[in-house]
Amino acid sequence: MNTILVLNFMEYLKTKSDDQVNRTIIVITPTYLRLARLADMTRLSQTLMHIKHLIWIVIEDSVHVSIQVKQLLDRTGLHCFYFAAKRRIGFPRRGWTGREAALQFVRKHFAWLGKNAVVYFADDDNSYDIRLFNEYIRNVDKVGVWAVGLVADNVVEAPKVMNKKVVGWQTRYAPKRLWGLDMAGFAINLQLFIDNPDAGWKKTCTDPSPEPCLLKQLKLSWSDLTPFGLENHSRDVLVWHTKTKSSAKNVDSYGYNVEVHVHILSY
Repeated sequence: MNTILVLNFMEYLKTKSDDQVNRTIIVITPTYLRLARLADMTRLSQTLMHIKHLIWIVIEDSVHVSIQVKQLLDRTGLHCFYFAAKRRIGFPRRGWTGREAALQFVRKHFAWLGKNAVVYFADDDNSYDIRLFNEYIRNVDKVGVWAVGLVADNVVEAPKVMNKKVVGWQTRYAPKRLWGLDMAGFAINLQLFIDNPDAGWKKTCTDPSPEPCLLKQLKLSWSDLTPFGLENHSRDVLVWHTKTKSSAKNVDSYGYNVEVHVHILSY
């Protein structure tokens, strides 16, 4: 892990309140260099700029952070931490190393927030409704779950709920899984990570997917889950598992500030 860039955080500490209405949302976003990355990060940052009492932790899958990403984060005015954590050998998926590094960082620096913070893992290329943060995530007491659009072969993947309790998963892909949900479809109260200091993404994890790898280590059952998004007759999907693809063949930037090659920050 290289130098951590701390952006606009002291102002956050001055405004922090301990009541549930202002419960802190900690967003963890692993990212990596690609042509469409700045477009994705711009869209995500523009959403997060509408959310109060939020900390954004961005982890670069590299040995260096990116100048362009740092500049983007600076412009948002958000309370950001940005550092690099190169994918370690033996980890099965991109993003596992970054999420694990971010969890360690959160435990070290934000344990004092305890139950007054909620952790959400937001991929940089998904599409997020502002209501997801204000109406769902901020109100998670233990673990909150909800529908996600465009997951694998599903238009919608969602928890199966009876009498306001999760009893399974509405999904085409392995519906009998213990944890049939996408990373975008849940958030976890910080206190659970404090109470389970070893929970995270390790090489010893036997699951090929990150969701069950994490949730099993938190010693959870379906009874610990609170489903969101079922209160109204109109069941809106507030997060979509989208993917931005670039067909660009000409990588001449003509002097404009885009990411084609790695531009690193040195100290």
